[in-house]
Amino acid sequence: MLTQPQPQSEPIWLAIVRLLRWNKPAGRLILMIPALWAVTLAGQGTPPLPLVGLIILGSLATSAAGCVVNDLWDRDIDPQVNRTRDRPLASRALSVKTGLGVALVAFLCACGLALYLNRFTFILCVAAVPVIILYPLAKRFFPVPQLVLSIAWGFAVLISWSAITASLEPATWLLWGATVLWTLGFDTVYAMADREDDARIGVNSSARFFGRFAALAVGLFLAGAAILLARLGVVMALGSAFWLAWAIAVAGWIWHYLQLRPQSPDPAVYGQVFQQNVWIGFVLLVGMEVGLLQGLQQGL
Repeated sequence: MLTQPQPQSEPIWLAIVRLLRWNKPAGRLILMIPALWAVTLAGQGTPPLPLVGLIILGSLATSAAGCVVNDLWDRDIDPQVNRTRDRPLASRALSVKTGLGVALVAFLCACGLALYLNRFTFILCVAAVPVIILYPLAKRFFPVPQLVLSIAWGFAVLISWSAITASLEPATWLLWGATVLWTLGFDTVYAMADREDDARIGVNSSARFFGRFAALAVGLFLAGAAILLARLGVVMALGSAFWLAWAIAVAGWIWHYLQLRPQSPDPAVYGQVFQQNVWIGFVLLVGMEVGLLQGLQQGL
């Protein structure tokens, strides 16, 4: 049964902006980053600018669709969680019908952009859709739903890389693995903030699954990402700028682990770690870009 929205306390367009999470750019940027890593590396540091623009728009559309689908599935769960109770569908500021319409528009935008890509990449885009739609359900029956989200995040690498090369290479899978582990790390941190609410309503999360070892799990995920990124730097013969960016990222991840180690860290730490990973992602992007150009110059 479709729930009728309550009287509006804000304009509907603003509620839709919140539904799409455009008022919280960190979550949109952190999905865009692996896509930009991939298109930069596959394009040897000079990817076609129109394609970069297409990938940016595609990541925004895909992220928007994923957020709306998540809120549609969770509209009766979100009101029971402090962090999510004010979301537009949870608070009934928007109706389910409106949410479905917004999701459809977002998916159509993403599909329209994907039509400009090669056939192989388009197939990857289609393959990503079920993962995006089913991720919110994973928390109801799968003990580590963040793994499903991480695989969805990994599609950003596969799609963006193949948009340049129309194929996937060994280096692609190194970047994919690093992205999956990085996402598992920062999203487990994100889930740590909701552990009590999730336990009360019976929702699964990686933070609940690992329990008191959650901080250790985050540290291992980020260590794995660092190792795969290092291997990627060797395989692609990236220059010193990449290694400097890699060292900054590793230092940041070690700091995050140390902040999370106490059994009851300051709750503000969870949001700070998530935000800081956005900046770490962009530092790595710059390192990849400049490191590629250095590697090419050294090879001349």
